[in-house]
Amino acid sequence: MKPITKPEPVLVCRGICKSYGSGDIVERVLKRVDLEFSRGQASVLIGPSGSGKTTLLSILGCLLAPTEGELVIGNGMVDFTNKSSLTEVRRQKLGFIFQHAQLLPFMTIQDNLAIIGRNAGMTAADVDQRLDNLLDRLQLKPMRHKLPSQLSGGQRQRVAILRALLHRPSIVLADEPTAALDWNTGKTVVELLLEQARLEQAVLVVVTHDTRMLPLFDRILSIADGILTEQYQTAALENTFYTHS
Repeated sequence: MKPITKPEPVLVCRGICKSYGSGDIVERVLKRVDLEFSRGQASVLIGPSGSGKTTLLSILGCLLAPTEGELVIGNGMVDFTNKSSLTEVRRQKLGFIFQHAQLLPFMTIQDNLAIIGRNAGMTAADVDQRLDNLLDRLQLKPMRHKLPSQLSGGQRQRVAILRALLHRPSIVLADEPTAALDWNTGKTVVELLLEQARLEQAVLVVVTHDTRMLPLFDRILSIADGILTEQYQTAALENTFYTHS
């Protein structure tokens, strides 16, 4: 029998800390977070309000610099002092889904999506082919020439998922993507996101308050008081926790 080899991580946190304030008044939001994410791995991030969920997701998405520690994407360490480098990383390697779809209201769905592809360096032909495939998979083809205001909340969130996956990013991050949706629509949105991320073998990290979503993911990341714990949802590691502090 061949030995099982651990896949190379695509995203790595090394001693990530985040603090606000100075002097005697310092709030430590994240306390030495060490994490690795591999391709095709779906993680859910949970915790009470103010626990550091969105802060960690923003650091993973290169939107916020850590106070201490390193973030590695692929084979390179992220330089948070280099704005042009950060922009390039976000365009090429990251797909971000926010609580609300944040589509440009004056552009059609197709045009909203095509911008992402062009910014990532895709050719017009590649964008068209990729759009056709994803619009069909997410049952959005009839909506491609409509404005965001002509879509339902669930349809707009599916467009947001498509936008995040269009340029085949190696990392997909979602911050409360179902917050404004009912349970059935929200579950459908998360299932679509999981299906597409796994199909593309992308790292997936989703922040949610809805504990009913937890069984859908491979790993549960929980934050409380800036300390992170992990739970792998496999038969071998079920209910085994690792604490990072």
